[in-house]
Amino acid sequence: MLSVLVVFVLRFVPVPTTAFMLERKLDAALEGPEGFRMAYEWIPLERMSAQLPIAVVAAEDQKFPHHHGFDVEAIQDAMAEADDGGRLRGASTISQQVAKNLFLWSGRSFVRKGLEAYFTVLIEVLWPKRRIVEVYLNVAEFGDGVYGVGAAGPRFFGRPASALDARQAALLAAVLPNPRKLRADRPSAHVQRRAAWIERQMRQLGGPDYVEH
Repeated sequence: MLSVLVVFVLRFVPVPTTAFMLERKLDAALEGPEGFRMAYEWIPLERMSAQLPIAVVAAEDQKFPHHHGFDVEAIQDAMAEADDGGRLRGASTISQQVAKNLFLWSGRSFVRKGLEAYFTVLIEVLWPKRRIVEVYLNVAEFGDGVYGVGAAGPRFFGRPASALDARQAALLAAVLPNPRKLRADRPSAHVQRRAAWIERQMRQLGGPDYVEH
């Protein structure tokens, strides 16, 4: 009941911090705080560029408006690829990533995956899609210690999240697989290619209206 209550309350209030942020702070404290500074600023979806939700959906979870927390087809494809000798790749939806970031710890285990599935179901039942993508854009790490687009926009582009264009939104989405090594403000050739692909996907999906509907 406590977990249900917490998820329900977080539907309405800004997220003060996440399990991933707390874990990062603890790691930094153990290693020594020199050189590490966390940036996090919660902003509502209304103060974000309309290009940001469609950018992360295009990059991370193109079936987001239609699934109920799990992309069964992507999971089956990942398992089939692993059975054929390939590396087991992730197939997490945005809803799963929100659950993981908010409540769990990094790493891989059956216990953690079970808890991730549990919190994903709660989030999908208790939150609208609009809230899920709002929280994701606020808690995802877009740079080393830079959490959320409220902090990332000024840090990497010198402008608020509300003023980011499609290219800048795509660059932020392009670094999500490894935000501590990839840079949105000084993109490598790989990041530039991925951002260009994300922009094409944004247009093909129909632009910002795809997430709204």
